[in-house]
Amino acid sequence: MSGFEVRNSEAELYKFRVRIAVVALVVLLMFGVLLYRLFVLQVVRHDSFAERAESNRTAVVPIVPNRGQILDRNGIVLATNYSAYTLEITRSKVQDLEATIEELSQLVEITPRDRRKFKRLMDDSKRFESIPLRSRLSDEEVARFTAQRWRFPGVDIKARFFRNYPLEDVAGHVVGYIGRINQREQEALEDSDDYANYRGTEVIGKLGIEQSYEKQLHGTTGWEQLETTAGGYAVRRLNSRPATPGDTVVLSLDVGLQKLVEDLYGERRGALVAMDPRNGEVLAMVSKPGYDLNLFVDGIDQENWDFLNNSIDRPLLNRALRGTYPPGSTYKPFMAIAGLESGKRKIETTIQDSGSWTFGGHTFRSGHPNGPTNLRRSIIKSSNVYYYMLANDMGVDTIHEYLSPMGFGRQTGIDLVGEGRGVLPSTEWKRNTYKRPEQKKWYAGETISLGIGQGYNHFTMVQLAYATSMLANHGIQHTPHLGKGTVDAVSRQFKPLYREEGTSMGYKPEHVEAVRSALAAVTVEGTSRFVFGGAPYTSAGKTGTAQAVTVGQKEKYNAAKLAEHQRDHSLYIAYAPAENPKIAVALIVENAGFGAAAAAPIARRVFDYWLLDQYPSEEDMAAVRKGQVGRPIGTPRSGQAMMARYERMALPGVGAARVLENLSGGDVAAPRAPELAAPAGAEPEVED
Repeated sequence: MSGFEVRNSEAELYKFRVRIAVVALVVLLMFGVLLYRLFVLQVVRHDSFAERAESNRTAVVPIVPNRGQILDRNGIVLATNYSAYTLEITRSKVQDLEATIEELSQLVEITPRDRRKFKRLMDDSKRFESIPLRSRLSDEEVARFTAQRWRFPGVDIKARFFRNYPLEDVAGHVVGYIGRINQREQEALEDSDDYANYRGTEVIGKLGIEQSYEKQLHGTTGWEQLETTAGGYAVRRLNSRPATPGDTVVLSLDVGLQKLVEDLYGERRGALVAMDPRNGEVLAMVSKPGYDLNLFVDGIDQENWDFLNNSIDRPLLNRALRGTYPPGSTYKPFMAIAGLESGKRKIETTIQDSGSWTFGGHTFRSGHPNGPTNLRRSIIKSSNVYYYMLANDMGVDTIHEYLSPMGFGRQTGIDLVGEGRGVLPSTEWKRNTYKRPEQKKWYAGETISLGIGQGYNHFTMVQLAYATSMLANHGIQHTPHLGKGTVDAVSRQFKPLYREEGTSMGYKPEHVEAVRSALAAVTVEGTSRFVFGGAPYTSAGKTGTAQAVTVGQKEKYNAAKLAEHQRDHSLYIAYAPAENPKIAVALIVENAGFGAAAAAPIARRVFDYWLLDQYPSEEDMAAVRKGQVGRPIGTPRSGQAMMARYERMALPGVGAARVLENLSGGDVAAPRAPELAAPAGAEPEVED
């Protein structure tokens, strides 16, 4: 073999050995990677995969808490719960939805309304969510379905809690209602710290106390850890934490007073707010017309929704909280305070009221001449001329400066979501509100009508009651509130809600007392003397008549020629007893005419009930609804006796007095007791 051939053979052998070495290295590297991967899976990520494996055979199911009750100040139930069976479908587990529903209808009754509601819920739900097809099944229907359950994969029976409002439409706008969580609310929950607490929850407070006290009423969600089969069926419970029911919310509202006022309004529209001026507690908040809250419990049907939503009377509007109205002459006492505090008037300042006042070539009417008129007479006789001149002297921005702190044109801070702001005009407000340059300008003539509560002035009854309570309480303000306290679901203890101390407005005492004295004289020698004649207590008040539509200066108001919705509104503000007020009210009866004819008689019955425990006779109530009576007629009934009806309706088997006894630690207070508190060691047995 030649030397060349030897070298060539050695080269080939070298290449072969290199290839073997490379292959061996690759194989060794692959084994190294495999060993590393096994180490990661078996050691490094052992806990993670063990948890995954465990989750494949376990499931954590949320336990939805029982929602808390809502009670009035006497322990009468306004909102509670009951348990019932529902027939539910999970669409992701059903092959033919329509066919399944048809077959189910052979076992249990499924109405067209049930089908419409189910389709509506489908639009707001995901395919893997369980949707109720039929609620409140009877025991017989449950038994029939259970026997045939194997035929319906994805269909099941569930026990659910349903909200119930025993008094139906009484205080409906205050209590509010709950409803299914919509997409917007779901997104808000996902961005909040409470998201985990709402797992499994399908409803949430929509309006009123149900919405404003959602956190207290909802409770704390529990959970169950279940061992499941490969098919997802539960085998046994491994661990659990029970749900904590929501707290019971006790309101300052008095159902007896609330129902009385609602009955006095009858079919008329309007609003009333009654407050305790000493602490800001709302004793009654009426908005008429109302609606039955139970219509919303199981999802309102289209017919009822169309009726409520499209009615010209707007029953869904909370007129007391969101409805805004010109205050008319009820505004004059507050203008009087502003005039005194701003230095534009003195208590003894006297003007000549000739029945009209001319400014800039325009004559403003006043109805009738009052002659020489000072502050006291201007309120007693309701002089327009006095307040035309005062408004002109003050100017719109000064009026705004002094009236805004009283609560006009801003939210009072009441503990209900959705409070209206109203309008207390100013030059800045007009510039920001209107678009065209000529609309943005404030004209001097526009200021004049502000003095008598007309023009751009529009306020809520909550604002008017807030300001009236301030006057009643000698210039000290208390934020209006409905929540009085909560009964803890675990400890069963009553906890008063924290409220700030009253705030002094800083008015000179002689100014406040001058206006208070004039208001007290209104019920003795002024426009409401016929309504309050013979009352065994003193009161102070001011009537008001406000235009619903503008009437030209050269035209004469004639209610008979106007449509009912265009007639003047009837208003009244008042408090009693005049020297030491325990209750203050502001109310409006829409399109009912003069304040003394429709609104003041309602206020008289409110005071009689609250201070004397007198409930009007049927004859008297019928006359009040028609605006045909001033002072009460007939023999009044006992307020306590009338309250007994609501105890039986709202607390079957558990009297309201018993609940109140528990809350107060054993001493049964009067239904209108100013305080409702349990001392240390008391254990209220409030039904959940």
